[in-house]
Amino acid sequence: MPHSAPPIRVNATPATISVDKAALATALAALPAGAPVVVMIHGYRFAPGAEGPNCPHRHIFSLDPPRNDGKAISWPRHLGLDGKNGLAIAFGWQARGSLPSAVVQARLLGRRLAELAELIAQIDPGRKVDVIGHSLGARVALAALRHAKPGILRRLILLAGAETRRPARAALATPAGQQAEVLNITSRENDLFDFLFERLSSFGFDTAIGLGLGRSLPNWLDLQIDHPRTLDALGNLGHTLPAPLARICHWSPYMRPGVLPLCRAFIDSRLALASLRPSLPERMHRRWSRLFWPAQSLPFLSQAANGQSASA
Repeated sequence: MPHSAPPIRVNATPATISVDKAALATALAALPAGAPVVVMIHGYRFAPGAEGPNCPHRHIFSLDPPRNDGKAISWPRHLGLDGKNGLAIAFGWQARGSLPSAVVQARLLGRRLAELAELIAQIDPGRKVDVIGHSLGARVALAALRHAKPGILRRLILLAGAETRRPARAALATPAGQQAEVLNITSRENDLFDFLFERLSSFGFDTAIGLGLGRSLPNWLDLQIDHPRTLDALGNLGHTLPAPLARICHWSPYMRPGVLPLCRAFIDSRLALASLRPSLPERMHRRWSRLFWPAQSLPFLSQAANGQSASA
């Protein structure tokens, strides 16, 4: 992606957002009509200005992240957000320290994300905002629907989202939620993290969105990227993903080759929920299926058992 413009940096706290409004206005003015504006939101253990790989602006939000870090996948580069074909906005927040504190803070930051979307709409009237968030970043994205004006938030992509079903359904029932489309990318590789999040956020009385919301909501689609039928369906639509080899992995929804380009196709309307839904399996695999089933019962894991390396 030659001559790419770096993402616009936004640092947020529950009380305020910090953004260079002049730089944002300049970037929006240079963006062609119809090109997407995508807010990228990280999850736990990142914080703006933190040392080493813990600063998201030098890691996953960078066009050139550290090459010696296997998890440092450039989101803006793989999403094709070069400032001309799309604008990347890097939404950083304090997600280090206590995990319970970060879980609470992520919900509060939804108001700040809605504020950012409204600022973009004020600077560039008619411009819609798309959001992609990993783990607790998905919680921020869903919480924003409670505060956003209807229609400003267009498409949300949740990557191994750290949220449970009841607040997700409540967010979708809001005026903004009813006008947004949500792609929930999940995998049984994330089951352990989903299980622990349920205990932390709802004392086990609610179920993580990693197990899906079902098919009753027309603007929400669960995409289990370690299900063979899902991979077949995506391949038939021109989005070939490699088979997963890990039993446990929290990062595969953005580290797996091809997933971020698939997300860009959803953002660009080249991959529509309505066209994808009929070809997906009616039910996702049960929880713990990757962790406890014998390797020979899972065609993907049998490849690892035959000598291929697995990544986590």
